[in-house]
This record gives sequence, structure tokens and C-alpha cells, in this order.
Amino acid sequence: MRALARLTPVVILAAVALAGCGDSSSGSSSAGSTGAGSASGSGSGPVTNGSLTILAAASLRDVFAKLGDQFEADHPGSTVEFSFGPSSGLATQIVEGAPADVFASASAKTMKTAEDAGAVNAPVTFATNSMTIVVPKDNPGTVDDVSDLASKDTTVAVCAKDVPCGAAALTVFEQADLDVTPVSEEVDVAAVLTKVSLGEVDAGLVYVTDAALARDKVTQITLPADVSATTDYPIAVTTESANPTLAQQFVDLVTGTIGQDALKAAGFAPAP
Repeated sequence: MRALARLTPVVILAAVALAGCGDSSSGSSSAGSTGAGSASGSGSGPVTNGSLTILAAASLRDVFAKLGDQFEADHPGSTVEFSFGPSSGLATQIVEGAPADVFASASAKTMKTAEDAGAVNAPVTFATNSMTIVVPKDNPGTVDDVSDLASKDTTVAVCAKDVPCGAAALTVFEQADLDVTPVSEEVDVAAVLTKVSLGEVDAGLVYVTDAALARDKVTQITLPADVSATTDYPIAVTTESANPTLAQQFVDLVTGTIGQDALKAAGFAPAP
């Protein structure tokens, strides 16, 4: 299993040339209600091998890397390659024809975009995530509560509005009735976490799963019970997958027992 560099238009055009030569939508269902995953989580149907390219939200990097290793162990001769990034950008790449077998998004809305374009088949929601505040270990801005984020003296980083973690941050501010002016809007949650861990800002809003991974670099400040923002994570096989049977088996791994246990251990909550 290895990670891919972010796909570019050049890659997309190359793929097209080669082909010529030779926040929860009604379109998604929950992992628990589809029966897609087997009891073991290793997939249904005959075991096949080959290569898979999986585009997944940045917040899935750690847990999907582990599941990729598990999948390769269960499917000798197979390789799993990942490209992680902001869900909205990945959806655009898939719709525009980037080669991919599976798409895992941090937003039902973003997945719906790909589904409406005919780029994915039958998305299934496999997990949820929620937001939290993180500050540098020494907490230079003395941030103790969500209300502190509205202070003109507090520098705050969030994701850009057009990516799921940015939309979730806006929901937090709205529910807390706060007027917050971020000094930085980042491409994805990993970039926000980097800003905070390096002490470049006083606070940031990230997913609880990312905060847990960086617990040695940042301090987490839990949001009040009445201020919450959760996001659904759907996954789907792409309509242009070169190996749809193998791709579905990876989806089955994620939605099955093994995948759900790994997601729970990483801090994700189950699908609604």
C-alpha cells in the first residue's frame, strides 16, 4: 500500500488518452443498514487481485492506511494506492475523469455531487466525525472555551468554506452564536492541525480524530454539548473502476467488522 501524490489535470489527460488507445443525502445509506460488509469485514464474493486507486478525505489518512495494509494481506498480489485530500477537490477530480476505483468522502453533500454526475455507484455511510478545538501545547492564546475564539486577540485557523471541515466550523460558530474571523482558511483539516501544532495560530477547529492523532503536539478543548457539528462519511465504488469487484471488496472491508473496529479505535463514531 502506498500513498499517491495529489492527482493533477496532466494525470487525468493521460488516463483519458490511454483509455482512447485500448453534510447526509438521500442517496446515501448507513453501513449498518446495507449489509454490505461480511461478518469478518474482508468482503463478499470471490477473492480477486489487482490494483486499486482510492481517493479519500484527508481525515481518513491514518485509519485507511491501516485498512489498506489489511486488504493487501487478505488479497495476495493486490496493491492499494491512496490519494488523500479535501473531499470537494477529490470529487471534482473523479467527476472530471481522474482514474479511481473507490471514493471516500467526509461529506454526504460532496459525495452527492459525484453521484449526481454519474461518477459513483450506491454510496454507503460508514462513519461519522465531529469537531473540536485544538490549541498549541503551551496555549499561548489562553483559549479555554469556544467563546474565546471570537476575541479579536485570538488567531484562529479553520478549513476553507467549500470543504467539509470548513462547513462544520461555520456550523459551530453559528450554533455558538459567535462572530469569528479566522486569520487562515486551509485546504484541509491536516493543514489546520499543522498551523496549530507549529504555534502559528492560537486555535483551530479540527475533527476529534485528528486531534487524537496529534495529542502529543496539541491540546484538545471539547466543545459544549449544545454546540456540535458532525459530518457523515460515505464511500462508493466509482462507475469507471477498472476492477469493480475488488473495489467493492475494499468497501466491504470498511463497512464490515474489521473496518468498523478500526474506525472506532481511531475515534470515529458509527454511521447513524
